[in-house]
Parts: sequence; structure tokens; C-alpha cells
Amino acid sequence: MTDTTPQPEQIPETSPEAVRFDSFGLSPDILRALSDQGYVHPTPIQAEAIPIVLQGRDVMGAAQTGTGKTAGFSLPIIQLLLAHANTSASPARHPVRALILTPTRELADQVAENVKAYSRHTPLRATVVFGGVDMGPQKDALRSGIEIVIATPGRLLDHVQQKTINLSQTQILVMDEADRMLDMGFLPDLQRIINLLPAKRQNLMFSATFSQEIKKLAASFLTNPVTIEVARSNATAENVTQILYKVAEEEKRDAVSFIIRERGLKQVIVFSNTKIGASRLAVHLVKQGVKASAIHGDKSQAERMGALEAFKRGEVEVLVATDVAARGLDISEMPCVINFDLPYNAEDYVHRIGRTGRAGAKGDAISLHTDKDERLLVDIEKLIKQKITRVQLAGFVAASLMPAVRKPRAAEPEKSKPYERPTRSYAPPREKVDPWFLKPYEPSVSVASANANNAATASSLTAKPQKKAFLLGGAYK
Repeated sequence: MTDTTPQPEQIPETSPEAVRFDSFGLSPDILRALSDQGYVHPTPIQAEAIPIVLQGRDVMGAAQTGTGKTAGFSLPIIQLLLAHANTSASPARHPVRALILTPTRELADQVAENVKAYSRHTPLRATVVFGGVDMGPQKDALRSGIEIVIATPGRLLDHVQQKTINLSQTQILVMDEADRMLDMGFLPDLQRIINLLPAKRQNLMFSATFSQEIKKLAASFLTNPVTIEVARSNATAENVTQILYKVAEEEKRDAVSFIIRERGLKQVIVFSNTKIGASRLAVHLVKQGVKASAIHGDKSQAERMGALEAFKRGEVEVLVATDVAARGLDISEMPCVINFDLPYNAEDYVHRIGRTGRAGAKGDAISLHTDKDERLLVDIEKLIKQKITRVQLAGFVAASLMPAVRKPRAAEPEKSKPYERPTRSYAPPREKVDPWFLKPYEPSVSVASANANNAATASSLTAKPQKKAFLLGGAYK
């Protein structure tokens, strides 16, 4: 039986040096915003995606993290929506026309910043909605009229339930990092959201990796999509140097401190698999004199955003994070990331090390592993199709293995000894005893005579009767 399923159309890679943003036919307002940020040449994923999205085609975009996927879909979306842009104050004139879904709050906030920057000179309105913060300001923004909404699935459905958002006029749907959304269990929410959208719309899916589950999801709602792959699937950036140090489990925290000090790192992200592990490592680093902070799911959104802003300003040197921060962090010229734990999911390794070496810059990705991590390491190397360089951590000695050094006491001048009271052993106090009670018992005279009479009486009563002799004629009367 012949397979009649339409296959995604493949687009060849284009050299970005030969293409400029002004060659796509973008609005002068968009080009002005790009010029404000110093952007002239698009990245490979942008050069391939922008023309296809402008044609109104469905797209599956695969590119390694840090290559500019956000601009690859946001720039053409802004261009397409400019036909409906207006300056009316009526909310009805600003319905939600584009919906961008992201798996994490940090990524949603990052995408929203980019969209607002690219559309700053246009009448289009954009906002972001995610959980962990008060819904009040989000409701006010949505009710005032918004054309582009960037959201996490859970909080978006909260607004749908409270009728503060209407998706009936949405023309474009974007799933960013869709594989991560499936890993986080968002599939039921995604299906509910898709059912709320008009059947006729443009669908875009962008991610650094495409698993079989993602391809199945894409087949369920994409129509004859164009697949754009500017790099080998699950490939890591060539400008990122990957290093692997093997240490004992109990030495890992000290190893991180040693690496930070030896390399003089002032801006580094350290990834931990667990929330409690991230918190404990941050506390350990602070005790070692390192300016560190932790972000993870147990932190409030205000705490997480505050830590990120402090990290970007340089007030925090080390950001210890779980995989909640592996996506959406766009910090230029980050020199290094450290994997305190190897990730359980091999694809997360690609996203973690993608936080460094962004936009063509060089970076280092350092990973620590123990004997129990061998299976995880095999999975990672199988996924990225290369061996990670093993290196000895020269000069490192764990604090727990260093001999304790006691400082000699300074000689003290001789002093006259103070009077010391002689010590005496404690003995319980003795009770006074009347010597009369120690004498043997001596009965009194009256008692003795009474006792003698009693004894005589008793003996007379108990004595046997004596025999008597009588003369003939009877007893004497």
C-alpha cells in the first residue's frame, strides 16, 4: 500500500551573509526597530523562516538554541498583523490575532520583551500572561485590547475560564519549545487551547529538538507544513567547548567553587536536577564567598524575576537553576555554564549548554559526573553524536579531604595563680543517733517480777499432778 501522507517540504539552507533584513519586504517601522538594536543580517533560521511565514504557510522550525528562533517567527507575524493595526481606543478593534505559547514563565517573558521591541514603532499591542503573579494587571491589559498574546498554557486557560480573553479571531498560533511543553505534561492543555481557536489559521512550531511525540502532535494540527532545519537535529553549537570532569558525589559542591575561583568566572549558570539541590548549592557558594542565588519552581515569580534581573546586572555572579531556566534565558556573552548534575533527559543537555555561545560568541560548557551518571552520559553522547572531552580537574582537593590545620597558640605571659580552694569529695550529711537506742534490751524490775509470776503461774498450770499417799481410813481431814 502506497503512503499518501503529505511529507513536509524541505527548504535548503541559505547563507545569512548574503541576506539582509531589508530584503524580506518588512515594514520600515520593523526595520527601524531592528536598526535600533543593531541587527542587519539574519541568522540562518531567520533567513529561512521569515519568507515562508510571510507566505502564510505552516512551519516546523528546528534549530539549535541561541540561533534566534524568536525573531524567526515574531518578525513576520508583526508584518502580517500590520494590515489590521489601528490606533483606536476601542478594545473591540484590538482582538487577539496571534497567540504564542511557551512552556515556562521565563521564556514567555523573554519572548514578550522581543516582540515588544520589534513592534515598538507600530500600533500593535502585545502582552504576556503567566502564572505565579497577580491576575489583576493581566486582566486589565487583555480587556483593553491586545493583538499579540504570549502565554503559558495553564494561565491562559485560567483567563479563558474567567472570560477575560477571547480567541475566536486568532489567526496565527505559535508553539515555542513544544517538546518541552510535552515533557512538562501540557498536552491536555494544548489540545484544549487548539479546540478554542478558529479552524482556519496559520500554525508555527519552533524548537531546538523534535522528538517523535512532537512530530505526532504536529501532524494533528499542522497543514502541509514546511520543515526548516538549519542544523542537524539535537546538534550542539560548534563554538561551545564541552568539558567533562569526573568527581566523587560528595566533592561536587567544592568542585564547583574551585572551578569558579580558578577560572575567575563572574557570570555563570549552574544547572541542578532538583530544587533542593539548587538551594543547597547556592547556600554553599555564598558561604565560600561567591555571590550566588537560586531559581526554581518553589520560588515565587517575583523572586525568580528579581534573581534574573540581579544576575543580568552583575549583582549576582552565579545563578543556580533547575531546568525551568534552561530555556528562555537570553544573556549575551555568557562565558560559561556548568552542569552540576547531568540532566535526566538528554535533550535538556542541548538546551542547557545553549545558554552560552549565543549569537556566534564562544563559550564553555562544563559538566560534572560521577560513577552513577554513566548511563546519562551515554544517552547524551548518543544524542549529540559526539564524545565529550574528559579532563582531569588539576589542583582540586575537596575541603572534606584536606587535613585540618590548627593554628599554634601565642605564648601567654606567666601570671600569678589565683587562690584555689581545695576540692573535697562530697559526702552526704550523717544523721545524729541517740546512743540509748544502741544499748541491748534490759527489762525493768517490775517487768521482771511480773514475768516471773507469769512464768510460775504458767508452770503451775502446765505441771503434772503429783501422786499422794493415804493411810487406811482415808485422807486426812
